[in-house]
Amino acid sequence: MLSFNKLPIKHLSNTFALKRLLTVILSTSLLFTGIFSNTSLANETNWQDPRRVIFVGNNWEGMIDVIDAETYVKVGRINGVPDKQQRMTEIIFNPIKLIAFQAIRHMIGEGHDQLVDDMYSTKDGRLLVVSRPSFADVVAINIATNEIAWRFPVKGIRADHMALSPDGTQVAVSASTGKVVHILDVETGKELGQFPSGDSPHENVYAKDGSKIYHASIGMVFTPLDEHFLDFTKGIRRFQVVDTKTLTIIKQFNMADKLKEAGLHSLSPAVRPMTHTPDERYFYFQLSFLHGFVEYDMQEDKITRLALLPNLVPDMPITDYVNDSAHHGIAMNKAGDTLCVAGTMDDYLALVDRKTFEYHILTELGEKPYWVTSDQAGEHCYISWSATDQMSVINYKTKKEVVRVDVGDHPQRIREGYVPAMWVGY
Repeated sequence: MLSFNKLPIKHLSNTFALKRLLTVILSTSLLFTGIFSNTSLANETNWQDPRRVIFVGNNWEGMIDVIDAETYVKVGRINGVPDKQQRMTEIIFNPIKLIAFQAIRHMIGEGHDQLVDDMYSTKDGRLLVVSRPSFADVVAINIATNEIAWRFPVKGIRADHMALSPDGTQVAVSASTGKVVHILDVETGKELGQFPSGDSPHENVYAKDGSKIYHASIGMVFTPLDEHFLDFTKGIRRFQVVDTKTLTIIKQFNMADKLKEAGLHSLSPAVRPMTHTPDERYFYFQLSFLHGFVEYDMQEDKITRLALLPNLVPDMPITDYVNDSAHHGIAMNKAGDTLCVAGTMDDYLALVDRKTFEYHILTELGEKPYWVTSDQAGEHCYISWSATDQMSVINYKTKKEVVRVDVGDHPQRIREGYVPAMWVGY
């Protein structure tokens, strides 16, 4: 313990001694503040100098693995449902919520609760925004404390995919049964607006300049009425381009009409994950039941090509496809010449040449790949193996696996983001 009483008083009359005393007082103050206060200088530095990481959301477990984006070493975990007991109490004592909770578990979750679907961090690494399907909400978790900073219940009974605006200030979240997409302020959770969708709003992608949101609804993928002649039972499925300032729909079409124009009558019009070229002219849409994807020219408003990838489960009934997904996950490298595709029911990853559609298949890495995304540099593809509880890093150029990391139960969405520089996970 420092004792100020022992400082020689006679030295306080000169400037040097006075400065020394003030330095001791200030240093001691900062020391004790750093120990006892959340607003310490060290913590402030942490927020100003965030660490780039990879977040892997484990949907059935509710935990989020955090992996260093450069070394691929796991640095910690975040609990995506720190309020689970409170939420479950609300559900148990509300018959309507309980029915909805059970429906999600058995109709969409393969017998499991869906606790973490999508997640994005703030650019300063302070908050992690998480959509939680079974709890029908979006929360922001303080990464340093693992406490909930805000919570937003979505319309309806289930939250789904999200997208983060390029400036990092807003998230767009799909409300599966509410048939809307909510736009939320990242800092406060306040709803800034919403726009209507079809049945089961799904994927959201912001334009590079933030002026538009590309959005698709997928219909009733959880029903067993999967044969093509029963397609009408799947509900309204739309692709939409939405102005982010006014939230008005500036383009909208039913993919069924575009498929007919292209002579592809037998394909499902349900658009699953999507990616696009750097200039946002050509989009690549995965469709329900399709082992492959279609190329869509946004300028000409038509399907231009169909890419067929190997079907390694030809004898599997389509009713056994997980939520109608033959393939679920598609991304593109920064150069815009290679696509990374998750062959979900086929248990493979495909790297596809964008010009020729020639493909390179990687098998025996894991099972049930459920999502892919590119890293910040556009040089690697991240893929989640949901059945074997791992994620892989694939190099676009070499077409080889760089590393594989063990994660939690049923990893799905993978996103790059930030945590405080000195953060140590739970």
